Amino acid sequence: MAGARQDVKDARRIVVKVGSSSLTTAAGGLDADRVDALVDVLAKHQDKEIVLVSSGAIAAGLAPLGLERRPRDLARQQAAASVGQGLLVARYTASFARYGRRVGQVLLTSDDTSRRAHYRNAYRTLDQLLAMGAVPVVNENDTVATDEIRFGDNDRLAALVAHLVRADLLVLLSDVDGLYDGDPSAPGTSRIAEVGGPADLEGVSIGSAGKAGVGTGGMVTKVEAARIAAAAGIPVVLTSAVHAADALAGGATGTHFLRTGRRSADRLLWLAHASTPRGALVLDDGAVRAVVDRRSSLLPAGIASVDGEFSAGDPVELRDAEGRAVARGLVNFDAREIPRLMGRSTRDLARELGPAYEREVVHRDDLVLLHP
Repeated sequence: MAGARQDVKDARRIVVKVGSSSLTTAAGGLDADRVDALVDVLAKHQDKEIVLVSSGAIAAGLAPLGLERRPRDLARQQAAASVGQGLLVARYTASFARYGRRVGQVLLTSDDTSRRAHYRNAYRTLDQLLAMGAVPVVNENDTVATDEIRFGDNDRLAALVAHLVRADLLVLLSDVDGLYDGDPSAPGTSRIAEVGGPADLEGVSIGSAGKAGVGTGGMVTKVEAARIAAAAGIPVVLTSAVHAADALAGGATGTHFLRTGRRSADRLLWLAHASTPRGALVLDDGAVRAVVDRRSSLLPAGIASVDGEFSAGDPVELRDAEGRAVARGLVNFDAREIPRLMGRSTRDLARELGPAYEREVVHRDDLVLLHP
């Protein structure tokens, strides 16, 4: 096991994600002792660059607002996040200050990171914070995020942040000490020490959210996040917060997900996993072959129909004639513009409508295949 986790020991830039249940009391308030215990571990790794993806904003805001449990409606979740986010960052600021470390808050929505310019800006901010010795504390911007631009859980956000900052390692911390081959509380189940690929999880029953009821994730979201990161060339350790020190040291704690893919420097992982399509374009057979087989841009001539209301720059699905989604991309035209472009060449469109129409509907640089 020690040899298998050499990639963990060698990691220099690390994204650590911690869940709400590891930071809060059952009543929903922040547990200062738990926060301090985590910071004690992270601050001692002076030779590492650490990005902390922290849940807990909504949970921290429950008690101050007199809420007994996490609300179901988005408006009250946003209100709790508004109160709780300040409390959460203040607690981290005070805790890291014990070690002379500064904290920088970074709040993201999926919209911030699937668009090219926003993606670059997010990377520059995080990279500069690390270069200046600060600890970025990243969370979803719950106070303004709508259902259409939410990541949905911070496990997936952590995997995508790890890709964004070109991390060497992702550590997912929760209240469970790893992935088990069944219900961890049931007799006869055992912890899975290593996952080398999807085949290792065949037949494994993966549970949902934990008992605390203050988070949105569960083992399902953690495993999916581990798959996303591993496919992007980033190893993952999944364990409990109390074993954080062992996890960062490359110890045999938790579940170690090995790399299954190669590292990529582009933002298309975000487009595939963090964007919500605002509509769809149905392609003819020739356009499907061009997009899928030749990795070409989508031209107006290959569009058969349009579905939904969207604006230029929004993510859309590209579907075949049977309605199967084959790709996702950022569209260059509004939905209302596309019907008059369909089936026509860009040259003809430019001659009739002007040079702004001599371009792709979805450029190949803004397009990702869903089942490559």
